[in-house]
Amino acid sequence: MSEFIAPRVLKGFRDYLPAAEGARVALIQKLEASFSSFGFVPIDTPALEYAEILLGKGGGETDKQVYRFLDNGNRDVALRFDLTVPFARFMAEHVDELYLPFRRYHIAKVWRGENTQRGRYREFMQCDFDIVGVDCASADADIVLTIADAMRRLCVGDVRIRINHRTIFNRFLQACCAESSGLAVMRIVDKLDKIGIEEAKALLVEEVGAETAEKVLRFIEPKEGFLETLNSMLTFCAPGDAMAMDAAHRLEDVYNIALVSGNAASLVLDPSITRGLDYYTGIVFETNLAEMPEIGSVCSGGRYNELASLYTSRKLPGVGASVGLDRLLAALEILGKTPRSGSGPKVLLLCGDLGLLPALHKVATSLRAAGVATEVYPEARKTSAQYGYAEKKAIPFALALDEDSLGRGVFPLRNLAERVTTVCESLDAVVAHLGGSK
Repeated sequence: MSEFIAPRVLKGFRDYLPAAEGARVALIQKLEASFSSFGFVPIDTPALEYAEILLGKGGGETDKQVYRFLDNGNRDVALRFDLTVPFARFMAEHVDELYLPFRRYHIAKVWRGENTQRGRYREFMQCDFDIVGVDCASADADIVLTIADAMRRLCVGDVRIRINHRTIFNRFLQACCAESSGLAVMRIVDKLDKIGIEEAKALLVEEVGAETAEKVLRFIEPKEGFLETLNSMLTFCAPGDAMAMDAAHRLEDVYNIALVSGNAASLVLDPSITRGLDYYTGIVFETNLAEMPEIGSVCSGGRYNELASLYTSRKLPGVGASVGLDRLLAALEILGKTPRSGSGPKVLLLCGDLGLLPALHKVATSLRAAGVATEVYPEARKTSAQYGYAEKKAIPFALALDEDSLGRGVFPLRNLAERVTTVCESLDAVVAHLGGSK
């Protein structure tokens, strides 16, 4: 007999047992409700794309992380590393079948061959929401408002939605005569939380020299409030710089919309937020949990006005963000806030006699029709074993029916946590007790 193959998963990948998957499903359901409330509609795209579609769109570091290979047809293909680049291809291919502005959400797995750490995996779920076809403050603000609404629905506690505008950063670098090093400087600043100020300073000095490095570090230092920080950023740009002023007006408009919508308290203007991906062109976002900032951003994104131009001559400006579901779940688990899925069975019908199985299934069918998730235990085993099964599966109630109770039309319903049995005089009474719809 041949040896068994050792059951194992690749590093950075993982299985989800029912409790973990149930928590993930519960979060997704809340996110979908939030996205839908803002008018976003669902789409899907293939996990596998032609490599040329994906490569060079997120930057050199991202390209190194892409899972790329030749398929059986000798085609150069790659697994998507995010949901934004495939969405740009999707829009270019289907724009004539859609309407503008187009609001989509997409919840699916992506893959990156990066170093694993707490809350960071090589296969993970992203939850994207985007608005394409307009470049205006209302669209930018709606992404901020959706982030705030989604975080409230997920019950994660207070959050800091940190925003910035790449144009102001670029105009500052131009004023410093360091525009040619813009992407390199942004990537260094983007890593500031991970590598610390001293290492960031050393990398900046190597890239742009000591004097400009000092200016960068002063530029990214936030002030007391949103508008104070914005005014400080403008002082680093050339006087009267129209592009910098336009970007500042956009940030101010977004702030004012957040203010009248009751979300300004969560909004922070942070000049160090740059986002490392190359395709961002305007406002950018990162979201941190107040109780656990060290986990990193749990919702990030920004404006990408030129990404679709890689696939079409049609102008398709876009803005969006992505919830890092796995990182968020890791944080909630540590904080003791992991949600429980409400999708499991509400009641287990115990089986004491195999001859009663048809009758048990008839009762179960009636309960399901009334909106009560119901499971029938398939074998005649000891009651204690069936109770143990229900406990492991977190089923809160059990019905122990026999010939006598079925004949009299009574239903002894047991609350397994409280160990209390209530004798219901009808199936309607069972449904009412369990909160069904009948």
